[in-house]
Amino acid sequence: MPHRNAPLTATGRARMVALVIEHQWPQRRVAERFGVAPATVNRWVNRYRAGEPLSDRTSQPRRCPHQLTARRERRIINLRFTHRWGPHRIGYRLGIARSTVGRVLARYNMPAL
Repeated sequence: MPHRNAPLTATGRARMVALVIEHQWPQRRVAERFGVAPATVNRWVNRYRAGEPLSDRTSQPRRCPHQLTARRERRIINLRFTHRWGPHRIGYRLGIARSTVGRVLARYNMPAL
């Protein structure tokens, strides 16, 4: 979160957009005034025109393509219970990194063998 006097808080962004849209300032001049790149001014003006808020967007990932499926996690736990194998052997058998298998086992509080 930016400090209170930062030029690019939501209030600062609103002032920046107002200078471009209402007062017809050139974006380059507004960028110099606020000490930011012209591309930054352009980004906020475009977001405003699209009806988006002037607040920060979340940095949280939208998806995690490499995340193990619940089925694969169950398979790891099942192999641990039925064969009493460690992360190395389970990882080799399933084609998963042993560190990933170790994290799954730790998540489910499986003791080390």
